[in-house]
Amino acid sequence: MRVAILGIVLVASGCGGGGGSSTPAGPPPPASYTINAGAFSPSPVTAGNQATSTIKLTPANGYDGTISLSCGAISGGMNAPTCKFSPATVAVSGTNAGDSTLTVSTSPGTPGGTYQITVNAVDTAKLAPANGAQSLTLTAAGVIQHVVIIFQENRTPDNLFQDSVLIGRGADIKSSGVNSLGQTITLSPIDLGTAGANPDTYDLSHQHNAWLSMFDGGKMDGADLIPCQPAPNTTCPANPQFMYVKPADVQPYFALAEQYTFGDRMFQTNQGPSFPAHQFILAGTSAPTATSPLFAAENTALTPNGNAGCIAEQNNTVVMINAAGSETAQPAEYPCFEHATLTDLLDTKGLTWRYYAPSAGSIWTAPDAIEHICLQQMVNGVLTCEGPIWKANVAIPETKILTDIAGGDLAQVTWVIPNGNRSDHAKSNDGTGPAWVASVVNAIGSSAYWANTAIIIAWDDWGGWYDHVPPMKVINDGSSWGSGYVYGFRVPLIVVSPYAKAAYISHVPHDFGSILKFVENTFALPSLGYADTAAGDDLSDCFDFTQSPLTYTQVAAAPSAAAILKARTKFVPPDDD
Repeated sequence: MRVAILGIVLVASGCGGGGGSSTPAGPPPPASYTINAGAFSPSPVTAGNQATSTIKLTPANGYDGTISLSCGAISGGMNAPTCKFSPATVAVSGTNAGDSTLTVSTSPGTPGGTYQITVNAVDTAKLAPANGAQSLTLTAAGVIQHVVIIFQENRTPDNLFQDSVLIGRGADIKSSGVNSLGQTITLSPIDLGTAGANPDTYDLSHQHNAWLSMFDGGKMDGADLIPCQPAPNTTCPANPQFMYVKPADVQPYFALAEQYTFGDRMFQTNQGPSFPAHQFILAGTSAPTATSPLFAAENTALTPNGNAGCIAEQNNTVVMINAAGSETAQPAEYPCFEHATLTDLLDTKGLTWRYYAPSAGSIWTAPDAIEHICLQQMVNGVLTCEGPIWKANVAIPETKILTDIAGGDLAQVTWVIPNGNRSDHAKSNDGTGPAWVASVVNAIGSSAYWANTAIIIAWDDWGGWYDHVPPMKVINDGSSWGSGYVYGFRVPLIVVSPYAKAAYISHVPHDFGSILKFVENTFALPSLGYADTAAGDDLSDCFDFTQSPLTYTQVAAAPSAAAILKARTKFVPPDDD
């Protein structure tokens, strides 16, 4: 409708008598572009590998330009991830978007954890994206490059870890047990070593028969039937099997277990004493050959030269047990075996290993019982391990581990065996076992090795001490691997690493095969086919490789590492029980 008033033409629009005025259109939006960053794949990325993200650049409002891409600073120090774009410049125009692939590279030394990566963009006219720089989160999984296995002697969790902090966190530790008469016996305190107000001056049998007595078909009520052997001029106390070590004597162990991972379901693989237990931690078996259905079941007999393994006297033997659990159905054998061990897998792949021990010929020095490692020869009338593998990898005395760490010479896989006085072994140790273990862990913790090392601390057998938890599984079907001799009682486990779960209690069943499997999986080795294959796990629940690495705090202990090195205590042999 047009209405002429005083020569001015007004234009009205609408209907029903409504009306209004139009708003002049503003200027068109400026040409621009946006940036979008896709999630990283794979996630997490294992240190030493790469992850990628697709970067999409989308033009808007007729934008036409060439855009350069870059990453902002990435935290993490010398081993932080690095980034690269392909292509680094992208041309976009009109409705044609452009893509680039962001590749983030990590090194084997890149710490686990999360990294914030900023993706920046700018074109030749210094124009930034309309939606600003984009932020991505990269999750990296750290890798272990060194595994250290510290093997102490003859304790159970109930005996060694009456730790109120661990118990408060749910560790399965009991302060009493039941004997064969159905009586409840409260555990009594005892000193760790042979000195103190209540010295540990006796030892308990930990032979297979003692195992059977305590197991009692799974009832765990026969510990009182285990024989006690007192030191000369002493007697065994009442209920000698029902004891716990005074917490004040083992504070270094408590400090490590409380800060890192403590396992309350670690079982020794075998149902017997130290000699076979040490064979299992080296090879996953104590069988005399690769195809034998037998296991070495006991310690070797003590002979005048005191040696075991392939340098024992020719009349020395070790009792064998068959798949039916009989130790008498077959003759004892000379304790020199021939089969593959974990060290052979390491050698084949060119990985380094070292076995630190207090002496050659000890029942705790597992390589001395493997023929192709020892290659024994008569030297000055004495059988001696002379093989090149032995000479290159077996380090005596065990204290060399401290100087090797300080000298930057830690092997990729290491076994650390204590002298008798530092072993925690009943009747023979002087109480310095916790300080010895702390000295090794402190040395690693204060070195560059801490960033990529896993330290696994375990005890070789139960030592005859009471423990309330039955074995995770007893194999006695006469045919399966381990029948008649697998699995044994609980022993303590501590896992120390920048990637160990902090203040964590592992309730997952583990055994010595789990340790071997952890090493195999860490270094991409095949399986030996023994306890490692039978193991239900590889300690994976004890680690979080994507966490920010834990900072090591030195553990107070006396004597110090310097004092241990200075003392160079003479070899204290193990017993033969």
